[in-house]
Amino acid sequence: MKHIHIQIKPYIYFHQSSYTMVIIITVLISIIVLFCHLFRNKKGLPTNWPLIGMLPTLLKNVYRINEAIIELMERSELTFHFKGPWFSNVNILVSVDPTNINHVLSKHFEDYVKGPKLYEILGEPLGDGILVTDSTVWLHHRNVAHSFFSHPKFHQYLVDVTWKKVKNGLIPVFDHVSEQNIEIDLQELFLRFGYDTMCTIMMDHDPTSLSVDSPDFPLLKAVADLEHGAIMRHAVPTWIWKLQRWLNVGYEKKFRQGWKILDNFIYNCIDRKRETKVNKDQDFDEVSFDLLTFFMDNEDKNTNDDKFLRDTITNFFLAGGETTSTALSWFFYLLSNNPRVFHKIKEELNSIMTLNDDIEDKILRNFKELSNKLVYLHAALCETLRLYPSVQFNPKTPVEPQILPSGHRVNPNTEILFDMHAMGRMKSIWGDDCNEFKPERWILEGGMIKHEPSYKFSVFSAGPRSCIGKQMAFTQMKIIVAAVIIQNYHIKAVEKYHVPTASMVLRMKNGFKVKIFRS
Repeated sequence: MKHIHIQIKPYIYFHQSSYTMVIIITVLISIIVLFCHLFRNKKGLPTNWPLIGMLPTLLKNVYRINEAIIELMERSELTFHFKGPWFSNVNILVSVDPTNINHVLSKHFEDYVKGPKLYEILGEPLGDGILVTDSTVWLHHRNVAHSFFSHPKFHQYLVDVTWKKVKNGLIPVFDHVSEQNIEIDLQELFLRFGYDTMCTIMMDHDPTSLSVDSPDFPLLKAVADLEHGAIMRHAVPTWIWKLQRWLNVGYEKKFRQGWKILDNFIYNCIDRKRETKVNKDQDFDEVSFDLLTFFMDNEDKNTNDDKFLRDTITNFFLAGGETTSTALSWFFYLLSNNPRVFHKIKEELNSIMTLNDDIEDKILRNFKELSNKLVYLHAALCETLRLYPSVQFNPKTPVEPQILPSGHRVNPNTEILFDMHAMGRMKSIWGDDCNEFKPERWILEGGMIKHEPSYKFSVFSAGPRSCIGKQMAFTQMKIIVAAVIIQNYHIKAVEKYHVPTASMVLRMKNGFKVKIFRS
């Protein structure tokens, strides 16, 4: 019997231990389920967990952030307050609500600023330029720049510079790749075009990066690294990116390298311009008409300081060189998937320009008249920007605690982020066909362009900080599209679908590979 007792007792102990473990596991699962039930959001919105905030949702969607924001805006009635871990500084109110945009950017402009966080993130590469400053510094930049862009000479200068680059850069490359049947990254091609023209307009220097041999141009990668680093600095807690900066590793290392490359490039252009002005006593009308010369010749001595010039030129150079190029890439991507729109644009051009027209003469002598007749093309460009705005995010910070029209409370520790990419895809704003490429939505019954309010179509911002380069962008795009590509070439995308990358500028992820054929 003892032998039997010894054999049974371990079995009984084992059975009791297993039973206890089952009870403990069951209780723990019940607690977790109850915990998740209490904290889950019944509308399918991100859950604000204790301690870690909404970090799990961010990590889950890190590789599809643009799609996730669109879904979030649809479920949250156009505005959502995203909160990061308790130990981080991630406190972002994302909104695409037109009433909020109108309130912040226009009606109560003085109550909202770019703020110290944005300056902390981008202050190194952008300095005290127009994109990140507030108050009197921003206003000074704005006033001087406005006097340049509104100068009687500027429009013709812009047309001349753009056409020259089309004739000597874009056309030779297009002809070469079409003759050789070469696959090319059209996004990079347009970026080179943008940098070359903006360098000329801003600093009277053409780096000639757009040519048949595609020379190495480090600024391309440098700017892309800066933009990626800026997004990462927004997304992660401050202490993380500052630690990486101190260690000089990861994206922070690339950010620093990109900043130095950009700095050297701008300062070299400033030095080059100063050399050409040494011992010369010329008035404004007799010197090269570019923004750098304009600032150097300004009566205010503060605008002639190297640091001021560097900050100013860097901001306008990046704003202009990236945005127009990106818009053109998305425009031709949409045309490649919408042949109906392509043929309608071509019909419009054929009705305005005949085969006997001297296109160069028509562009250089009377582009304004030509531009005003390109109604459908203008509508197609607006539609492109609605679906793929070049600048996706517009950040603002309240000076004092405020209540937005949507009812959300914000304070100086809250970053308000207006997402233009998601806004263009909201059914409540643009209708059930919001995901369709439909230029007709921009044309009135009488054949005139329909002008949407800036708080609804905010790709050029709104209010006092609205983009002063808007007309410059449309002018360049129309010259490139109308004068050259649509009339003479057919662009075929190698891949049918492309998605935007998460960046300050809404570039195509992995570029835009195409083949070009003569019409």
